[in-house]
Amino acid sequence: MALTELILIRHGETDWNRRQCFQGQIDVPLNANGLAQAERMAQRLVQERVDAMVCSDLIRTRQTAAPAAAALQLEPNYSTAWREQAFGLLEGLTFDDIRQRHPEEFALWARHDPDYELPGGAESRRRFHARVNEALQALSVAHAGRTLAVITHGGVLDMVYRSALGLSLHGPRECAIPNAGLNRVRVSEGGLEIVSWADDAHVADLLATS
Repeated sequence: MALTELILIRHGETDWNRRQCFQGQIDVPLNANGLAQAERMAQRLVQERVDAMVCSDLIRTRQTAAPAAAALQLEPNYSTAWREQAFGLLEGLTFDDIRQRHPEEFALWARHDPDYELPGGAESRRRFHARVNEALQALSVAHAGRTLAVITHGGVLDMVYRSALGLSLHGPRECAIPNAGLNRVRVSEGGLEIVSWADDAHVADLLATS
């Protein structure tokens, strides 16, 4: 398999990001700041070689991708495979809400057991990781030798980061994943390699402090 270059990008900011609310697979749009981040990201991507664009089908990723797709004259391929992890009954709730309404489930989730599945149709971290890796490998085979922009979610990027560095699925996230930041990886027969991570110079003044 020829080497495939991926520029992985987390969607722009939403109001739920600011509220620290579990979005999961709920369709939450970008806020005004997120739309500005998407425009900045587009300005950055036009300086790159991008052969194709792949995007989660949720609205926050679609809105993030739109300015870059127009600037690069690309038609994004929307896919459910690149969606955020499903968090079941936690979706739509803040941490404070969860502690009050679902203290037992929150305590179990906070252990970061990769096989724990929250009630309400959630994915365990292990199942989520398998989904992301399958999507990553399928994309790399289908577009071998090309450079792709992939507009996705923070949880997806966490799974890619863990895979590339051989990190455990147990435990909290260990990497920064800024909204609209660029994360470059290479996929080849030898595996997955991180080229650069959390490049947010183009949106640094637009990132939330919370």
